[in-house]
Formats: sequence, structure tokens, C-alpha cells
Amino acid sequence: MSTNSRSTRPAAKSGAAAPRGKAKSGRRRGFNYPRAGKGPVRRWIPSWRFVIGSTLTMVALVCGVVIAAYVGIHVPNPNDITLPQRSTAYYSDGTTELASFASQDRTIIGKDEIPDVVKDAVVSAEDRTFYENSGIDVKGLGRAAIGNVKAIFTGGKKTGGSSITQQYAERYYTEGTTTDYVGKFKEVLTAVKIDREQSKDEILSNYLNTIYFGRGAYGIESAAQKYFGISAADLTVSQAALIAGIIPSPNNWDPRNNPAKAEQRWNYVLDGMVAGIYITQAERDALVFPDTIDYSVTNTLEGQTGYLVEMVKSELESKASITAAELNSGGLKIVTTIDKSMQDKAVAAVAAMPDDAPANLSTSIVTIDADTGGFLAVYGGADYITKQFNSATQGEAQAGSTFKPFTLMAALEAGKTLKDTFDGNSPKTFGDYKVSNFGNVDYGRVTLEKATEQSINTAYVALNEEIGPDKTVEAATRAGIPADTPDLLPVPSNVLGTAAVHPVDMAAAYTTFATNGVALTPHIVASVSENDTPRYTPAANGEQVFTPENTAEVTYALTKVVQDGSGKTVKSLGVPIAGKTGTSNDNKSAWFVGYTPKYVTAVALYQSGPNNEQETITPFGKYAGKKNVGITGATIPADVWTDYMGKVLDGQPVLQFPERAKATPPPTQAPTVTPTEEPTEEPTEEPTEEPAPTTVVVPAGLVGRNEADARAAIAGLGLNPSVSSRFDKSAVGTVLSVTPGDGATVESGSTVAVVVSKGPDPAVPPPTTAPPTTVPPTPSPTPSPTPTVPVPVP
Repeated sequence: MSTNSRSTRPAAKSGAAAPRGKAKSGRRRGFNYPRAGKGPVRRWIPSWRFVIGSTLTMVALVCGVVIAAYVGIHVPNPNDITLPQRSTAYYSDGTTELASFASQDRTIIGKDEIPDVVKDAVVSAEDRTFYENSGIDVKGLGRAAIGNVKAIFTGGKKTGGSSITQQYAERYYTEGTTTDYVGKFKEVLTAVKIDREQSKDEILSNYLNTIYFGRGAYGIESAAQKYFGISAADLTVSQAALIAGIIPSPNNWDPRNNPAKAEQRWNYVLDGMVAGIYITQAERDALVFPDTIDYSVTNTLEGQTGYLVEMVKSELESKASITAAELNSGGLKIVTTIDKSMQDKAVAAVAAMPDDAPANLSTSIVTIDADTGGFLAVYGGADYITKQFNSATQGEAQAGSTFKPFTLMAALEAGKTLKDTFDGNSPKTFGDYKVSNFGNVDYGRVTLEKATEQSINTAYVALNEEIGPDKTVEAATRAGIPADTPDLLPVPSNVLGTAAVHPVDMAAAYTTFATNGVALTPHIVASVSENDTPRYTPAANGEQVFTPENTAEVTYALTKVVQDGSGKTVKSLGVPIAGKTGTSNDNKSAWFVGYTPKYVTAVALYQSGPNNEQETITPFGKYAGKKNVGITGATIPADVWTDYMGKVLDGQPVLQFPERAKATPPPTQAPTVTPTEEPTEEPTEEPTEEPAPTTVVVPAGLVGRNEADARAAIAGLGLNPSVSSRFDKSAVGTVLSVTPGDGATVESGSTVAVVVSKGPDPAVPPPTTAPPTTVPPTPSPTPSPTPTVPVPVP
């Protein structure tokens, strides 16, 4: 028994020890959970070592994520970020606003331009710990978190706890509102980083240039203008407190929408300013709630503005490569050439037209500065909102007799003079079409000076045929008429203004006469700058397309139109003016284009039918009901020009046109005056060395002789031969007529018109019978049933 007992105990020990050893060895593990050797409850409770270790690990992990996120956030330099800014166009004075262009109405100002009262008011309203916190308001975030949790269960409104720096980060760098938690987390880190990299004043100033204040205003400068009509630099404490108070909800708390809430917030801000020791209690008690200016959303394109704005936008895009997107956000300063006073006078001149003017009448006024080529005034319609069609830039009307000066210039360049003569009788047939003068008046043989003064159609068509209609087109295009103008063709009738031109183009072309032959590029933009840095200025120099001598002759001839011709209405202004009336066939358009050495103004009228076709202008005003009186260039256009330019020229110095070049004596005539030793000395009014005028007799027997003999005979007597030609059965070069005729007594140096044959007309077949020996009487001047060219009115 005993033996068995002893023998079994060690075995028992040995048998028990082995399993425990194995178990101990098998439970060695790093994660002791559930905890071994504990009770059924404690084994599921983590040890303090596990809790501390896990917490430290999580903290380290979170810190690592935050640090990585913080390091990964890049805060751009504020100067590298371009916020949308309002671009502004001004009248020519550079200060009177014409219009603004904005996706966001913002004008950025420097931190030194924002007064302390504004900064203090905004800090008191939005973040009273701004100068002490590190970019975030921890207490504010905590209050907002608690409030938002409550809102989940109560259905209340969520609140925000963003500091000024957070709002700045949100608006300046993301240009939006952050609502998700990931975004808020990034916003907080960005705010902290901004606070370390930028000064408090820089943050606050950028914030004030960024946020929305209501009334369409972005930034404090625009807000001051929209609420009080002043610059931010002029805001008072009371005004600053009102603007600062409505920042959280500017549209709802605007005093025009909710005056009670606006005043409550105003009081809140002022109390904060007292608490922040920005103002004293006594100063706060003395303040009264400020009045804001009226505000309503208006269309800035109303009236004339829209027409001018469209011209500005078109020119910026085509000449300065400034797109609409850049114009609406680039903060550009655009100074136009438009003189507000002159623009107002142009509008008033049209408004003063008779009340019975046809409703479908289009009236245009264009004035160009002859010194620069800039548009000083452009009237293209009564209201852009009502009719988005600029009659001055888009409208087209036949030019009528305002085209004759281009033919005159071409003739002068071809060697003609104002003393050259042409047949001014009416009607006259040129080829297969008939031309009549206004009223079918016969003028006889007239000089080019007289033909211009009285706007004689027959004489000018004859001149155009002689020099070549292509020369008229060339002169017109050099002056400024676009080459693609409708119906600008090299045909004899182009001198009568068959081309349909824009009023701005006609004004530009006559500007070339006012500048002594220098063609300027018309423009409405004087300059564009960005942050005081020039972006665009138009070309200042022009091109000399006509000689000053020829231009002076054209100008002189056009002054005769004003003095003694169809433009006599304008003569009442009593200053040197050159100009030309023009009326198209059937009085469908009427013009007066005139200029002084400084100003060029075109006035144009045309009337549109139901399908936009041009129709005869219905007589109105004092011209209504009068027999044989329609609306011509000498009527309403000349009246409007006189009314408008009379006000423009009032009080301005009287300028003189350049003197005409002195006539050069014929080469066969010996000079009679010896030049003085001082050629720069001005001649006396009555030079004593000038010989008295002499008279000569036109030689007889020139008809039937050849051209060379006739020229020699005329020039030999000190006369000036002017030769033109026409189709005739006689041999080429045979003299057909001489005016003045045989034996006429004229002054030495006068012009004698010689018409020679250029042979039979190839388009006319030879007659099969002998021609009549007598000329049949001229039929009554009845209108041709199928006229091929218009008969413009002077």
C-alpha cells in the first residue's frame, strides 16, 4: 500500500507539472485579450496598460495625420491670387463714371486705405478675440459644436463659430462656403497656418476686400459706395458699425429690408467696440443710427449708355484683345473719349426736334475730335434697352451729295482746279442714264467752286466721268470710308452718293479734311490701365493721305457751301465752318456733315418701313405741309447741327482754317514781282508791287482745231486751258466747244474750258440715215420712267 502510495505521488506530480508547463508556454502572446487567469467579468476589461498604450497610439496617429495635413497645406501669397474686381469705364475726364463691368462688384483697396473704425467695428462684430487667437476661436468652435448637436435633436438652426481668419481662409482661398466636416477641418488648419504666415492687419484687410456685404457689393469699398455713397476711407464709426453688423446675413439684415434687425446688430457692434476699448461709452452714447442711401437694381445700359458701352466692348476686344471675361473681373480702369457735356448736348439736340417727327425715323449724331480721332459724342438711338441697334454705327443710309467732296479731291489730285468749268445744265444724259439737278435747275457753265457750293449734280457727274469713277472710290477709302461699304462701286453715279454708309464712317472721312489730309483712326477708348499700369492706348499718329494744299482747296469749297449754298443755316453760328448737305433719291436719307478745325460732326436721318426698308422721310416740323419741300440735308439735319454745335462752340475760341496755297502763274508768263530778301516776311494786305489785273480776249476759231493747237493758243495769252472730253463723231482730239466763247473778254489767268472729242461712242451703232440738220427742242423736264441713278438733293 505504502509502496503504491509513494510510487503514485511522484507520478501525480510529474503528470500535473507537464500540462501546466505546456499551457504556460502556449499562452505567451502580445495581445492579452480576453485576459487569461481573470474572472469571467474582469477578463473582458482591458488592463490600464492596454488603455494607456492604445490612447497614446491613437493620439500619435491623430497628431501625425494633423501634422501631415498641416504641412501639406499650401497657403498662396495673397498677391498671387486674383479676385474678381469691377472694371469701370469713365467719360473723357477720367472721373465721371460711364458704366461698370462686373461679375462681382468689387474694388480692392490697400490696408492703409481702410480706416481703423472699420477694422475695429468688424472685429467687434465677428471675432472679438481676433488679435489674441491663433487663427481659430476655440471657445467659439466649442459653442458652435454644442449648438449644432442640440439642433440635430431639436430641429433648430445650426450656428457657426468661425473666426475672422477662418472666414478669410474660406472666402479668399476657396471663394465659397465650407459645410462638410473634412472641409471645416482643412479650413481650421489653413486658418492656423495663415495666422502664422500673415500679419493680423493683412488678414483683416484682405478679409474686408473679399466678403459680400449685400446690395451687390463685394469688399468694403463697394459696400461704402452702395450703402452711403462714399468711399470706405470716409466712413464714420456709426456707418462702419452698421456695415459690420450685417455681415452674417447682409441681404436679410440690410436696413431697407429689416431695419429693426439692422439696428439691433448696430447696437451689438457698438457695445463690442466699447468692450474692446475702441470707443468710450460717452462716444457710443452720442451716436445715432445712420441713414443709408436708396438702392434699387437698375439697368446700367438704359438710355445712351448701352450704345456707348457696346462700342467700348467691341473696341477693347478687337484692338486691345481684352475679352468680356477679363473686362468683367479684371478691375480695369477704362477712360473713354466721350465728352459727357457734348454727349448731353447731342441728346438734347435730338430731343428738341419737332414732336411730330415720324416714329420710325432714325437720327444719328457723331462728333469726332480732329486732334485725336476720338469720338466725343455718339447718338445712336433714344434708349438701348428699347432698341438695341445703334443707328450711328450699325445704320446705313445713302450718302447723297456728301460724297461729292471725295470726287473733288480726286479731281484736284488729277490736276483740276476750282476754276475749271463744267456744264451745269439739267437734265443731262450720260451714256444710258439721265441726271438732273435739284429742281431741274439750269446753271449753265460753272466752275467747280460753284458746282460744289450749289451741289450741281450734272457738273459733278461730268467731272467724275472725266477723272474716272474709280478715283472717287479711291479717294473715299483713303479718307476713311470702308472699302466694303455697300454699293461703293467705280461707276459714274457714285459721286451722287449711291453708297450706303454708316454715320461714324462719314464723320471719320470728313475728319481727314479737317486734319489737312491726315487720316486718323476713330476710336472711343482713350486708355486702359490695371492697378495704375497702362494696358492699352490707341495709336496717336495718322497717315497723310491727301496733300495739305489739296485739302485746303476742298475745305475752302465746303466753306462756300455754308456761306452761299445749301448749308446757309449753319452760317448763323458766325465761325468758320466747312460742310456739305446730302439727300438721297426720293428723300430717303438726309445729311449734314460739317467741321471746324477742331470738331467734325455728322448728322444723319433716315426712315425705315415695316420691313426695315428705307422709305421717303415724312416731312415734319416747319417743313410739313409746304409745297415742294421735303426733308433734305438743308432742313432738319442742318437745323440739328446748328442747334447742337452752337452750344458746343459757345464760349470757345474761334479757329481759322489753313490758308489756301497761292496760285502758281502759268509757265509762259514771266514773274512780275521780284522776291524780297526776307521771304518769311508776311505780305502786306495791299501789295504795291502787284500789277493791276489785265484782260485778254479768248482767241477765235478754236472749234474744229486739234487739242494741242487750242491749248497753245489759250496758254499763250496767259489763260488756263481746262480740257475735258466726250464721245463725238469727230476725230479724236478735235475741239468741239470753248467756254467762254470766241471773242469773250476775260481776266488774265482765267480758266477756259475746252471740250474735245474722244471719238464715236463704241456702244452706239452708226446711224443709217443722215442726222438732222437742226437740233430738236429740249423736251419738258419730265422724270424718266426708269431712272438708273438717284438724283440727290443738295
